[in-house]
Amino acid sequence: MIKRKSEMNKTLKTNMRDGDGSVLVTDVLNKDEYKGKSRLVATLTIEPGCSIGTHVHENEEEIFYIISGTATYNDNGKEEILYAGDSCLCLSGEKHSIANRHDDTLIVFAVILTY
Repeated sequence: MIKRKSEMNKTLKTNMRDGDGSVLVTDVLNKDEYKGKSRLVATLTIEPGCSIGTHVHENEEEIFYIISGTATYNDNGKEEILYAGDSCLCLSGEKHSIANRHDDTLIVFAVILTY
């Protein structure tokens, strides 16, 4: 299967998880296009000043891979700066958030794996 950029669904989500501003979610693959246990395979485009608010994952885990830009990542209450090429994992029962407090657009590849 090949999926072109022009075929990917895009959704602008405002105040995602009580975060600031808007996040553009581009579905790299839709759930009905693969057989694995996942509920999200997408890129997140986060403009300066925008964020996804703190939230907990239950019975699932989320992987972020920073494609470009600089992220402020909250890992269970501890903030870290992530750069292009860095990744992070939020396991079930843990909480996290991500923010763009920098001048460039932040693009993140995100996968939520379910149990």
